[in-house]
Amino acid sequence: MTHPIQTFLNRAPIIVSALWWGGLTLLCAVVVPLLFVHLPAPAMAGQMAAKLFTVQTWIGTFCGLLLLMLSNRSQGNPAQAARFANGWVIAGMLLALLLEFAVTPRILARENMALWHGLGVGFYVLQWLCAGVTLWRASDS
Repeated sequence: MTHPIQTFLNRAPIIVSALWWGGLTLLCAVVVPLLFVHLPAPAMAGQMAAKLFTVQTWIGTFCGLLLLMLSNRSQGNPAQAARFANGWVIAGMLLALLLEFAVTPRILARENMALWHGLGVGFYVLQWLCAGVTLWRASDS
C-alpha cells in the first residue's frame, strides 16, 4: 500500500500543472474579456488586466519552480522523471518573465501598441502551450 504522502507527491505535478494552465486559460478566455465588456473605459480595463497578468506571471513562475523541484525529487526513478517536461516548464517561465519585464512596460507606456501587444499575445499563447504540454506530460502516467 502506498503511503498517502507519497501518493500526494506523485500527483502534485498534475495539480500544479493544472493550476498553471487553468489560470492562464481562465484569465485570457474569461476574465480579461469581461473586464473590457463591463468596465466603463478600455484604458481602465487594460490597467486592471495588466495587474491580473502580473499576478498570473508570479503564479506561473511559482508553479514552474515547484515543478522543477518535484522533478528533481523524482530523478531516482527514470519512469517517473520521464513524465516531467522540464524544458517546457523553463520555456513557460521565461516567456512569463519576458512578458512581464520586457513587453508589459512598453504596452503600459503605449509604445508602438500594435507591435508590443502582438508580441505580448504571442508570448502568452506560447506560455499557455508550454503549460499545456507540461500538464499533458504530468498526467501521462
